[in-house]
Amino acid sequence: MLLTLTTTHRPATDLGHLLVKHPDRVQSFDLPAGAAHVFYPEADEARCTAALLVEVDPLKLGGGRKNRAPEGFALGQYVNDRPYAASSLLSSALAKVFRSALRGESRDRPELAASAIPLAVRVPVLRCRGGADLAVRIFGPLGWTVTATPIPLDETYPEWGDSRYVDLTLTGTLRLADALNHLYVLLPVLDDAKHYWVAPDEVDKLLRAGAGWLAGHPERGLITRRYLAHRRALAGEAMARLTELRLADEPPADDSIEPATGEVAAVEDVRRASLAVRRREAVLAALRVSGASRVLDLGCGGGALLTALVADRRFTEVVGVDVSDRSLGLAARRLRLDRLPERQRDRIRLWQSALTYRDDRLRGYDAAVLMEVVEHLDPPRLPALEDAVFGHARPGTVVVTTPNVEYNVRYEGLGPDRFRHADHRFEWTRAEFAAWVDRVAAAHGYTAVLGGVGDDDPEVGTPTQMAVLTRDDRSGQRDNNDSTDSTDRKEATNR
Repeated sequence: MLLTLTTTHRPATDLGHLLVKHPDRVQSFDLPAGAAHVFYPEADEARCTAALLVEVDPLKLGGGRKNRAPEGFALGQYVNDRPYAASSLLSSALAKVFRSALRGESRDRPELAASAIPLAVRVPVLRCRGGADLAVRIFGPLGWTVTATPIPLDETYPEWGDSRYVDLTLTGTLRLADALNHLYVLLPVLDDAKHYWVAPDEVDKLLRAGAGWLAGHPERGLITRRYLAHRRALAGEAMARLTELRLADEPPADDSIEPATGEVAAVEDVRRASLAVRRREAVLAALRVSGASRVLDLGCGGGALLTALVADRRFTEVVGVDVSDRSLGLAARRLRLDRLPERQRDRIRLWQSALTYRDDRLRGYDAAVLMEVVEHLDPPRLPALEDAVFGHARPGTVVVTTPNVEYNVRYEGLGPDRFRHADHRFEWTRAEFAAWVDRVAAAHGYTAVLGGVGDDDPEVGTPTQMAVLTRDDRSGQRDNNDSTDSTDRKEATNR
């Protein structure tokens, strides 16, 4: 299989410095399934082309039990297109042969490595499951001009139509490191097969290679699924981490995060249709009805709800709480705390804390939100959360949302015995959620109202369940927080 990389940046022979491969020599490298060779068909001041040729040994490729050719017949591991068509084998060769270039490092030309230069990439034979149009959808949003020409099954018999292969050419002005990382991820994505077992560490590899472009790619779901060989748990983990990164990079509705109307800024129609947006809107509506002004976002994650809370001036103090320091860092970045005026910054707190332990800092608040949080706890840890939140912190109102497992049958490929996220420890039916809410409310002196978020299916209900629990101080179950003197309450407010 062959890949060529051409630049017309002057002097074009600087490509050798970026790739750390001398234009005057042929260099060879051993691979687990064969060998890779780097050579330069042309190299002068005006134009330079580096070629990567990968030779695959079918015996080495088929030697392991886990290595199976995608053809699905008895001799498929020995008779297949792997030596000729670009695939994950070529991607692995790129990673080994051009390691420093993939990282954007160049000892001799550091400024050039950090600069966008004119590039042209050609892969003469690439299996493209989805056709030439998919290649355009995958590479086009990354700044490439894409030419994907279908290769006929047999030129002498045009009536047989096109094969599953394309001749791919990409042209654009990009950093060399970005170009190589695009190829490293997307060649096996278009091939939709991998020559090796996909382990959990592939998620980290994908996020490293996709840094700066994958989180915002319109086809990130397809890319993630195919790159991770359709392993649902790994794809779910990768998508969750990409969502955090994307939310952290999205700017708030206004630089001051204080719309003139005092209301949360309007969300675009396309985003309003998503369940995540509708869930946030439902939580915000419940908080407004409660009259809360000091609000805790418990398990705040990357700060999507925090941004909406801060955008509404009626919430005078907003506190994000999460056990993950990384998540709090993402939330701070999303809120742009380092750029906010002091008056706005004083309204926001970010605290690291585990919700299964009592934390005195969380006492004295008007409301708390547990949005898509409880299902991430092992069931034996739920009593500790109940005690810490409802028994110790005791906010005036608690808003809880969680998936409705009955609705899962409405999602393609997700049955009632499958969870929506790899980190979910359980998902409740409507009856189970109602029983939990009733028990917690009775034990801690709250009155509960149940509801839902999303389209209401007559058979399975809404995709998200929601409960609003309001502390009933008339029940006589007033805790230490309710008997705190005014001085202590003022100190809690100042903290």
